[in-house]
Amino acid sequence: MSRPTSDQQPRPILLRGVRPLGGDVVDVLVSDGRIAQLGATLDAPEHALVVDGEQGVLLPSFVDLHTHLREPGREDAETIESGSAAAALGGFGCVHAMANTSPVGDTAEIVEQVHRRGRRAGLVDVRPVGAVSKGLAGIELAEIGNMARSAAGVRVFSDDGHCVSDARLMRRALEYIKPFDAVVAQHAQDPRLADAASCAHEGELSGKLGLPGWPSVAEESVIARDVMLAEHTGSRLHVCHVSTAGSVEVIRWAKQRGIDVTAEVTPHHLLLTVDLLADYDPVFKVNPPLRPHEDVLALRAGLADGTIDAVATDHAPHAAHDKDHAFADAAFGMLGLQTALGVVLQAMFADGRPVDGFGWAELSDRMSVRPARIGRVAGHGRPIAVGEPANLTVIDPDGRWRVVAAELASLSSNTPYSGSVLPGVVRTTLLRGRPTVLDARLAVAEALDGHDDFDDLVGLSR
Repeated sequence: MSRPTSDQQPRPILLRGVRPLGGDVVDVLVSDGRIAQLGATLDAPEHALVVDGEQGVLLPSFVDLHTHLREPGREDAETIESGSAAAALGGFGCVHAMANTSPVGDTAEIVEQVHRRGRRAGLVDVRPVGAVSKGLAGIELAEIGNMARSAAGVRVFSDDGHCVSDARLMRRALEYIKPFDAVVAQHAQDPRLADAASCAHEGELSGKLGLPGWPSVAEESVIARDVMLAEHTGSRLHVCHVSTAGSVEVIRWAKQRGIDVTAEVTPHHLLLTVDLLADYDPVFKVNPPLRPHEDVLALRAGLADGTIDAVATDHAPHAAHDKDHAFADAAFGMLGLQTALGVVLQAMFADGRPVDGFGWAELSDRMSVRPARIGRVAGHGRPIAVGEPANLTVIDPDGRWRVVAAELASLSSNTPYSGSVLPGVVRTTLLRGRPTVLDARLAVAEALDGHDDFDDLVGLSR
């Protein structure tokens, strides 16, 4: 059954008994893709779909600044449709698809293709990220202007997977994107300090395991250089997947200086540590690598106090033949979209209580509001108020679910959490008022027409 495009107007939906940002219980009526009413007890219009919110937490749906959807070129690992399904089930309404595809997303034609396929899937807004350099080679600027002016409206540019290590090229990129109100998202890895073979945090454990070291300074030195370039050019810089305490301090210093820099942290860097590499399990091989516990604590503190602006998944699906190798030879990356919320809750909440003042409002700010602002995504990360677009997610904060790799929506299974029980269940996700997830299952929206229950839901149950 084909899905409707995201532009079609859905039937009214009444979310019965939800708690916006974890506050008081209200009903929320959604009509014509927007929030129409909020009140203690609302009447359901004729033909409305009534969803029992069960006093779940209502948030703006999440926005991911860093997703690898692999299409075009590696549809054996992921497609735009399968990745969109994983995103919707994770509570996301928008994802930014990185440019390291085959062919690389370095032209208007390629980013428009990704944009069209995302619209066809219709489960989340797919915003293509354009490459900074042609072929991600770090030599010549890509068609930044054409991509920005294209139908895809690219506003984030990144060579992710590769560092823009040439300072002159980075300066030119920062200057070039400025008239488009765009941002360069840097993969901070000095290749002279951490080359392509570097795969483990440089320290005692990497020495014992005989794995090539990836020192913290390889990240921190590039960030220090780039924030100064951002100040010099007056342009916007975004730092991808921050992983060290030193990086947090550099970013904090730059913000205090008034430099226009933002930063993201992945869920796995908030929770997992380098000790997990002891058994050489390649599922834990990521770039940047997992770091020591003291870095994890610094990342949590940076996210809590707002130095780090966003949680970004760095969702990196891989086919088994790319991941099932000796650690040093395996591909970098792990799945992240469906597990992001649960991992963040596990890292940032203790026994259901927020750590360091990090509550539902802060989670929404870092997973929706600021990411939407950084990516210049209209309609997402908006307040829960009458007249606002109904890009929403309802979470059962007391729910638990067991991760089973084979049952995730992704075509790949490289998750480190398989068998783990994570907190927080995404019960409902709406994209402009159209249900993409209901009762924690993927919804085919047109099957709901004329039905008041969930019998016609299809897809992926937790």
